Amino acid sequence: MNKAEAKSRHRQLCAELHRHNLLYYTHDRPEISDAEYDQLFRELQELEQAHPELVTPASPTLRVGAAPLVQFEPVRHALPMLSLENALNEAELRDFDARVKRFLGREQTVRYVCELKIDGVAVELVYRDRVLAVGSTRGDGATGEGITENLRTIPSIPLVLSGDAPTLLEVRGEVYIDLGDFQTFNQERQEEGLQVFANPRNAAAGSLRQLDSSVTARRPLKIFCYGIGQFSGALPTSHHELLQQLHQWGLRVNLDHTRTFEGIEPVVDYFRQLQDMRDRLPYEIDGLVVKVDELALQRELGEKTRSPRWAIACKFPPRQAVTIVEDIILQVGRTGAITPVAQLRPVEVSGVTVSRASLHNWDEIARLDVKIGDTVIVERAGDVIPDIVRVLMEHRNGSERSVPLPQYCPVCGGPVAKLEGEVVPRCQELSCPARLRESIKHFVSRRAMDIDGLGERTIEQLLRLELIDSVADLYRLTREDLLRCERLADKSADKLLKAIIASKSRPLGRFLFALGIRHVGEHLASLLARHFGSLEEVCRATREELLAIHEIGPQVADSVIDFFAKTRNREILSALQKAGVAPQVETRRGNGPLTGRIFVFTGSLTRLNRKQAQQTVERLGGRASGSVSGKTDWVIAGEAAGSKLAKARELGIRILSEEEFLQMMSEMEKA
Repeated sequence: MNKAEAKSRHRQLCAELHRHNLLYYTHDRPEISDAEYDQLFRELQELEQAHPELVTPASPTLRVGAAPLVQFEPVRHALPMLSLENALNEAELRDFDARVKRFLGREQTVRYVCELKIDGVAVELVYRDRVLAVGSTRGDGATGEGITENLRTIPSIPLVLSGDAPTLLEVRGEVYIDLGDFQTFNQERQEEGLQVFANPRNAAAGSLRQLDSSVTARRPLKIFCYGIGQFSGALPTSHHELLQQLHQWGLRVNLDHTRTFEGIEPVVDYFRQLQDMRDRLPYEIDGLVVKVDELALQRELGEKTRSPRWAIACKFPPRQAVTIVEDIILQVGRTGAITPVAQLRPVEVSGVTVSRASLHNWDEIARLDVKIGDTVIVERAGDVIPDIVRVLMEHRNGSERSVPLPQYCPVCGGPVAKLEGEVVPRCQELSCPARLRESIKHFVSRRAMDIDGLGERTIEQLLRLELIDSVADLYRLTREDLLRCERLADKSADKLLKAIIASKSRPLGRFLFALGIRHVGEHLASLLARHFGSLEEVCRATREELLAIHEIGPQVADSVIDFFAKTRNREILSALQKAGVAPQVETRRGNGPLTGRIFVFTGSLTRLNRKQAQQTVERLGGRASGSVSGKTDWVIAGEAAGSKLAKARELGIRILSEEEFLQMMSEMEKA
């Protein structure tokens, strides 16, 4: 066979094998036997061995795996792979529906699409010119690990898309292992004297992170695709239509159990049905994913810091086990909150050994009537966090002991108070070692000041050696101070000092989050930073100025005012400033042509998403609000605008189309 004939036959074999893979794995209607498929596959292998130059990224032979990798390269997702907010019961599903309607400003029924929440590992597949080019894990949502070679070995992932697939398509999916395959796989490992996996998800995760993709190829992995990232081409009008389109392009989608419903009550019914059929499915699911079906409404709803507003994961009631409460200890957090924690006789729950469970507060202890020595039912709430759900009273013998509400802090002995409206008692002593330790741990954490190398053990030693008494003291530490800590050698000390110095110029939003102001998480800290522009302005903010910010209510406003009013906090801020901590100043909302002007966006925008529109307004000094009032200056009306548009007309507020808004922004940015 000459080169031209080999090339022609190679192209023919690849096309034929891709077609049979599609029929078998995606459409479940094979046309040839396994033996016939194997014969075609072997012919392709022999052809590529004779002509290695014919091998391409789309070759079906890549299913068997490539040479081992040294490490996984980071892959930046073009669009973040957001996590989903959780609903733990039917009431929270209804709350989600109410939030969606409230945000959209509509009372009519919303159509939802429901998909099974597969208990696997989230991945992204990037197809360029219809060929699988890059595969990665979800990672932290922004950056994942490049596992392209491993994903190519999974038979249900097409190497080449079919039909009229776009030239660029980023697909999100869940890699998993069927229960039957998992049991067989574990049995084989046990027979080989290898450690077995606790559950199918762990096995899937371990398989995807093999440096040798030939190992991955031997694992029984499958995929269900559920969404997209970047996409070149016209989108359908609904998410359900998008799933059908993915299926037509050769991607495996769980259409058999995907449903669309008008309104939330049929969704609740379907959630109940799934709980009954859960154990009859061939794979593990841990809930139901509910999404607003109309893509235009998804764009209007947008996203929060870490999750979309248009989707929620309703989790099943978690698995349970019986064990004994051997002790109840008291923990003190950075705000002084004292929480009881049950020390349990170790027990396995959903493949994880549990030895501690949160009791949350004394109201919960009273509700459960739990005592030291009780036999209890423990569960992993959301299949993650252990909780005690019920005491088995019939096991009591009279030796059980109650844990009273503390009058004094279990760490520092200081006074404890339970404030009106709160469910936990709090240590009132600002110098409490436990409060200080937890506040420092929060301050240096990755999402706050991100001081790499300053772990819990080192913090404990610095406190014990009395080298720090506040977060400001971190910036006075010397190399000699650090070398007094165990397990900190010269290189580690130097690295830690560099990390401390680098943290001095973190963005203002992260600095505000690091301070640990009650009720101010990452999102609100970033919002405050963007709005006021500097730490000095945040410190001087009045309650009225805070309440004028969309998303900030009385509780948050009072908490911010109270934090900066405390003498001790002002002293620490002053010490941080003297130590050279200078948070990067955010673009001040009031320094632009739109200073003091308020915009409201309603309806579906086509040329940019809601977040991009809001950022454009803020960059020019304005503010985006979620509701129309007499203070609103402009309402930007996209397609299918609803009650906000009607209210704007009623109040006589100026209304702009998306094109008029973009023209206005363009002119202002040029000025």
